[in-house]
Amino acid sequence: MNELLRKSAAEQSKALKNKEVSAVELTTAALNRIKSIDEKLGAFNSLTEKTALETAKKVDEKIAKGEDLPLLAGIPLALKDNMNLVGSRTTASSKILENFVSPFNATITQKLLDNLVPILGKANLDEFAMGSSNENSAFKKVHNPWDLNKVPGGSSGGSAASVASCEVTLSLGSDTGGSIRLPASFCGIVGMKPTYGRVSRYGLIAFASSLDQIGPFARTVEDAANLLEVIAGHDPKDSTSLNLPVEHYADSLNNDIKGLRVGVIKELMSEGLAPDVQKAIEVAIDCYKKLGAEIVEISLPNLKHSIGIYYILATAECSSNLARFDGVRYGYRTPDAKNLLEMYTKTRAEGFGPEVKRRIMLGTYALSSGYYDAYYKKAQQMRALVTQDFVEAFKKADILVSPTCPNTAFELGAKSNDPLAMYLTDIATISANLAGIPGLSVPAGFDKDGMPIGLQILAPQLQEARLFNAAHKFERANDYYKKLANI
Repeated sequence: MNELLRKSAAEQSKALKNKEVSAVELTTAALNRIKSIDEKLGAFNSLTEKTALETAKKVDEKIAKGEDLPLLAGIPLALKDNMNLVGSRTTASSKILENFVSPFNATITQKLLDNLVPILGKANLDEFAMGSSNENSAFKKVHNPWDLNKVPGGSSGGSAASVASCEVTLSLGSDTGGSIRLPASFCGIVGMKPTYGRVSRYGLIAFASSLDQIGPFARTVEDAANLLEVIAGHDPKDSTSLNLPVEHYADSLNNDIKGLRVGVIKELMSEGLAPDVQKAIEVAIDCYKKLGAEIVEISLPNLKHSIGIYYILATAECSSNLARFDGVRYGYRTPDAKNLLEMYTKTRAEGFGPEVKRRIMLGTYALSSGYYDAYYKKAQQMRALVTQDFVEAFKKADILVSPTCPNTAFELGAKSNDPLAMYLTDIATISANLAGIPGLSVPAGFDKDGMPIGLQILAPQLQEARLFNAAHKFERANDYYKKLANI
């Protein structure tokens, strides 16, 4: 069964349909693997065993009756612990929500259940999705399955590590500034952030509402494409949801890329890049050339401002969104407050971790009277310039490529006391969130220590099919995706 857990979702689906294995057996095997290795990995905050097995049983009943299965039915999946699943604890890896039980399903969760995808549990994350290393969880750190002394990337580190270690076959993360693509790069798997509005955010605990987007993790591009198809679509419960039909993304995977214009982002191929990463990306660019693509150099002149823009806008939105966690409505409440004001202040002081407090204070300052125009308004104006850079770039190129991160996974604790060094980890990923465009990280080799390197591919808004096709062609021209972490 462990060998089957290492296979792709497409291969597992075939085995289910051929009755080589039952969905209950596959789900049980995945749950057993989690129980056997997760103590040293830390990828899960909680398991939803009953829900998973009930869903798997429905899949087996359909197979027994000879009925057609929905896409990805019976494939074990993990949900990032900031997405609601009714009856399960949804903590956002924060003490303030430690005992919060979801009273409703997120839209994406309901879509998964409707497609009979067994949800095995809630994956660990940086508290409220704020972090790049998954060391900010209130409960435990997540370890990288390729090297347990290194970080898996954040904030969706548990989601990425669970797929890379074959605890589950698929998972969902949320990406506000690179929180899917960065862990995918560090853990050697595929991670994809869709166009803003492509996937409903209803039932996702908000961090920064104009940047957050839910997306898939998988070990192959095909599996990621199919998972996006399952979760995408218009949702009247989310006012930012795009009212557009869902595409069959996997149908585009074998389109010819001869003549495809691949733009290399000049600013991300220069200073600060680890030599092994630079070499791997140059090899990837050469691979596209051999596949018949046309390589062009692209400049994004305002990219250098993206970190500053992001950490004003994201913190301002986080300050507003996290005001609801006050000890009054739900979640943790301090037991020893003498009055209402003390109850508010002590609850938030005791319930939030240091990184969340840092971002709330930064955001509150940026929105405060006298500073709003100088910071928040100016950042919004600069965001428009970053977006315009991409509009111009996509006139010259069909996709853009860069490293997903300037470096590979670093040691646990290496950047914990240096927030600015940690923030710079996201230099390559943040601009896609500012512009609302889709981005993907695909395995592109390994450094001298055997740690994975990710190639980031970006496409214009709503061109997910083009993105998946370009990534799939690169994936199949190499065998990086076949190498799995041994844990």
